[in-house]
This record gives sequence, C-alpha cells and structure tokens, in this order.
Amino acid sequence: MSTFEQLGLSPETLRAVNGLGFEEPTPIQEKAIPLALSGRDVIGQAPTGTGKTAAFGLPMIETIAVDSEHIQGLVVVPTRELAIQVAEELNKIGEFKRILALPIYGGQDMTRQIKLLKKRPQIVVGTPGRLMDHMRRRTIRLQNISIVVLDEADEMLNMGFVDDIKFILGDIPEDRQTLLFSASITKAVENISQLFMREPALIKATPRNITVPSTEQHYIEVPERKKFDVLCNLLDLHAPEAAIVFGRTKKRVDELNQALARRGYSAGAIHGDLSQSQRNAVMTQFRGGTIDILVATDVAARGLDIEGVTHVYNFDIPQDPESYIHRIGRTGRAGRKGAAFTFITHRELDHLRIIERLTQRTIIRHPIPTLTDALAGQQQVTIERILKTAEEPVLSAYKSMAENLLEHHDSVTLLAAALKLLTKEPNTEPVQLTEDTPPAPRPKKTRQPAPRRRQHLPRKLKR
Repeated sequence: MSTFEQLGLSPETLRAVNGLGFEEPTPIQEKAIPLALSGRDVIGQAPTGTGKTAAFGLPMIETIAVDSEHIQGLVVVPTRELAIQVAEELNKIGEFKRILALPIYGGQDMTRQIKLLKKRPQIVVGTPGRLMDHMRRRTIRLQNISIVVLDEADEMLNMGFVDDIKFILGDIPEDRQTLLFSASITKAVENISQLFMREPALIKATPRNITVPSTEQHYIEVPERKKFDVLCNLLDLHAPEAAIVFGRTKKRVDELNQALARRGYSAGAIHGDLSQSQRNAVMTQFRGGTIDILVATDVAARGLDIEGVTHVYNFDIPQDPESYIHRIGRTGRAGRKGAAFTFITHRELDHLRIIERLTQRTIIRHPIPTLTDALAGQQQVTIERILKTAEEPVLSAYKSMAENLLEHHDSVTLLAAALKLLTKEPNTEPVQLTEDTPPAPRPKKTRQPAPRRRQHLPRKLKR
C-alpha cells in the first residue's frame, strides 16, 4: 500500500490531504492518481464510497494553473446533489493551492450562477443540462479546459444524457485529458470512451467481499456533540476486556485518548505521528492488559496482530468499505464472538448503506445507551467480579475480618456497601471534542427585489 507522499503530490495538496485526515490512499486512488498525474486518460471502474472523488480530484487540483482566470477543469455529474458534494470536496483539496470549484446545476437561479462565475473559478462541476444552458449563453466557455471528468458515467448515460455528453465533450479541445469513473462498464460507457478518449488505461477497484461472521455489527445514529458520551456509556455497559476505538484523524485520536483518560478509563493511542518505540510501548501495555482501550487510526492499526479484542468502536465512520472491513476484523477472531459499533450522524446514513451494500452485510441499528444502562452494566460487572473472587481459595485472611464485621452489621447492608464501592459509576464530566468533519456552510440566500405594486389610477385617467 502506497502513501499519499509516494504518489507525487505537491506539498500544498498533501497539507490539504492531511487536514482531511486521509492517511493512506484507497485502492482506486492508489491506482488512478499516478496514471492521471502522468497525463494518461483513465477509465476507473469503482462504485460510490470507494474514494473516487479524490482519485480524480487530487490530480485535477495538481494540473490546474492558479494564475489563470479561465476555467481549466470540468466535472460532469448526473445530479445536483453530487455536483454540490464533489465541488465541496474539491474546494477542501484545493484549499492551500487557492483553487476554486463551483457547482452548476438546474433548479438554482441562473442569475446567481452567472454572478458566481464572474469570480473566475478554475473548476466547474455541473449537470449536463445546466452546463449546456451556460454554453449557449456564452457564460461558460470550454476552450481552455485541460482536464475533464465524467463521474458516475453509467448512471449519467442511463438517465438519457448521451447526446448531452457528446455535445459538451465536442466543445472541449481535443488535447485535453479525460478521466471517466463508473460503477460498471456498460456498452454506452464503452462507446463514449471510444469516441472521446485517447488510449485510456482501464483500472478496477471493487472492494473485496469479505465478511466477518463471528462479529455482531451495529450502528448508532447520534449527533456529533453526543458521540463521546455515548461511547463512554457503551464502555461502561459492555466493560470490554480489550477494545479498539477508531478515529478518522491523528488529531481526533489524540483528543479521544485524552478525553477518555479524564473520564478515568485506561486508554492508549497509536497513530502515524508516533515513533515506532512509542507505538511498541503502547501495544505492550495493551497486550499485557495494563490498558484495555486502544485508540487508533486505520493506518496505525493495520497489520497489527492483536488477540482477545472483544469490541471495536468506530467513533468516526470509515471513508470506504475496505477500511470498515479492516476495522471490524480486529475482533471476532479464532472462533470467538466479537461486537462492532459504528457511530454515524444523520447525514452519514447514506454512506453506511453503501458500506452495507458493498460488504453484503446488514448492520443492525442499536438504540442510544443511557446513563441508567451504563450503571446497570457496571453493577453486573461488579457482581461477576465478586462471584469470581469468591471462588478463589486464598480468602482466609479476609474471612476473619468479615466475621468481625457481621457481629455489628447485617450481611445485606455490608454486601450492598461492597457493591457500591466496587461499582464504577459513570462519569459525566463534560468533554468537548473538535468536530472531525464540520457540516458544509449553507449557501447564502440572495435577496429578491420586492415586486412592484400596481398603481391604481382614477377612473377618469384610465379612460
């Protein structure tokens, strides 16, 4: 597996990638980016949810000239929702290179779009119909396009946009670079590629169909601000012998580790910024039982041979199905039962469904655990500890102490006191974590001028 540094990206783009929390490329990114950076036309067969936006977005950002005022990159997509989503991600990737991507789609006010186009975006992401509207109005000119992307090409062609695609591509200079991404390579996709692409390289990156039958898979829909409290309630409820909590970024992992320590949990963190000796020290503690919670990024935990992990908690949903399979595969090993819990916000529900579809496994919805549930879980753990200790043979030194206590107190009261002392009651100290993926800002509403009132003239003047 390559790293983003090995793919030949510029320091500014790498800075943006690190800021987004991507530690290593997904399979489609690893295959597509070097080819695209070399100038080759590429056909990428990859379903949604495999990181294909960055697969074409990173090389596109790298080839754009910042000092040019012309539109140099064009992404054609089938729906307005995808146009907005792709433009947002391109703006994040191009942040430090000062690259601006603008979404263009039907249903939005044309005057507003023309006004935004005057800000000279280097990249336009648009639906076919609205793109052609702007081409006819001469508000979008494509003669300086150096790279064009057809995203979700099979869906776009199935929706009847064949002639529209031909019209758009026919107006772009022939010496451009063309990247085409599609979940399936249909006859229509082949025809378009033969007409408008130059000796394209075909790459396939479909996720492996790997199941983890001994691992129960659950998801919990929870607002971002409540995630940490829910995690703590689950830890108290489950009392795992050994658990891994996965965070999306190195910063997130550090914050989680510190927050868990403040709540009294024995946790340790591993991620790419730690030295090998530091990581080895944390892993020695985890394997030895000194700490029972390991907080990790995907890359740091990859390839680790860890036995006895009973629970996996995906604090942040993984970016692709491969990462999800890798994460939950840390538990349920050697025929033992395991449990995996994935936290999602409402807007991430569609991404979860993609993971379900591509892994061919149903992830069961789990209710949000309460403080009462957490306390009940800790009480049960305490009872089990007492019963287990009662079976130990070396208790003679404590029996005489117990007999003395029973002379002055009843047994039920004493046992209740012991249970209270041994039960770890949930800590509700407030902890503020940085939101890992802040919601996109809402577009500002343009104020429409008030309609002119009709003047009522006297009847004589009307005549």
